Amino acid sequence: MVRIPEENGPRVRARELGLPLGRFKPGKYNAITDVEGVLVGHCTLIQGDGPLRPGYGPVRTGVTAILPNLGNIFMERMSGGGFVLNGAGEVSGMTQLMEWGLIETPILLTNTMAVGAVSDGVARYLVERYPGIGDEHDVIIPVVGECDDSWLNDISGRHVREEHVFEAINKAASGPVEEGNVGGGTGMVTCDFKGGIGTASRKLPEVLGGYTLGVLVMSNFGKMHNLRVGGLPVGEVLVEKFKGTPHRGKSYGSIIAVVATDAPLLSHQINRLCKRVGLGIGRVGSYAAHGSGEIVVGFSTANIIPRRTQKMVYKMKILLDQRLDPLYEAVMEATEEAILNAMCMATPMTGANGNYSPALPLDEVRRFVDACRPIFASVKKRPHQTSVPASRERPSDEDREGEVTVSAALPTNVRGAEGIPFPTRPAPEEAARTGDAPADATPPSGDEPEGSSSGRPPGSDR
Repeated sequence: MVRIPEENGPRVRARELGLPLGRFKPGKYNAITDVEGVLVGHCTLIQGDGPLRPGYGPVRTGVTAILPNLGNIFMERMSGGGFVLNGAGEVSGMTQLMEWGLIETPILLTNTMAVGAVSDGVARYLVERYPGIGDEHDVIIPVVGECDDSWLNDISGRHVREEHVFEAINKAASGPVEEGNVGGGTGMVTCDFKGGIGTASRKLPEVLGGYTLGVLVMSNFGKMHNLRVGGLPVGEVLVEKFKGTPHRGKSYGSIIAVVATDAPLLSHQINRLCKRVGLGIGRVGSYAAHGSGEIVVGFSTANIIPRRTQKMVYKMKILLDQRLDPLYEAVMEATEEAILNAMCMATPMTGANGNYSPALPLDEVRRFVDACRPIFASVKKRPHQTSVPASRERPSDEDREGEVTVSAALPTNVRGAEGIPFPTRPAPEEAARTGDAPADATPPSGDEPEGSSSGRPPGSDR
């Protein structure tokens, strides 16, 4: 086996390589935890070396926990949704999530054979915290996503236990998120390089709503020749350099993505947002292979749906569908960067049977970026927002690319309830008084039917 010498420099996140990663700025931590109230924790299991002995190791796996609403998601639920790009994978609890449009448990990520153990661990954690489950309250179906880490891990040994689930949940915190070979991503591989856990965020400018959106991925998909890094065909060049390095051949891998935002969205809007995650995955090189599972779970923190209320109704804020476009762009950018962060932060790993997964060579990526830097420098990026504050902008019915007029414009007599312009035609009397009447217009006669300006039925000119 040919093994490429490992780089001596530190691993850094994708943004530090100078890659072009979109037009929106990241949040403070460039992580899903930039969305207020979202916590992330890991439990990492690395034990043993050498030949695979089912039940004994080597072990290269773990658990990652994402807790919405500071962990109080059972009593104070949130709007949720999801999307399945290719279904050769599993997220338990997703059937109910799609039916009800609610997130009511933490979201856990692990390996394929550990879904049952992790689900059982989450159930016990919640029952201990809320003893009324199954009696006073409904039963629960924990949301647990999986990927196949059998290239490096003794997956059939089922080494993930209940205590590891508790550890990941109890370690969940805000702030920076550990990436690469951690938690559920410990044994994952992406495009024949070491993958794992990655995250990124975007903060929309105020004129676009000022919302924050974050993505966390457990990345485990793809082949080297398809890899794109910041749009650059890095994989096609690296294939030759890594030609002598064995790669996993039977496993297609998968990717599970979790999207969080503070934008006030209904379930169907979250579903639509999750669909655009697939575009970000495709940017890195996935074509959603037959045996791969690309599954997305999302939630909005803007509205709390209480489990108990004195009344039978609750109020929600809802973003207009026409305002979703900036979020679609942001989630695509954040997904791409989250996957690249997983690869950039992951270190090389040797696992079961001596199988080796090299790390993405960052020096090679830097060379690509340096070669293309003059091209990047010559491109003038569109501004993130206009120079005039939104409240002082002049209303406009023209929606130009790169600008958002719906949020900035004041209401006018040609704007509907959803803020979208629609054509209107002034009444002939009004047009004649203002001088806007066309040259061939004739005033209505007294013989015309009431409500008609030309002898046609009312509304026929709309």
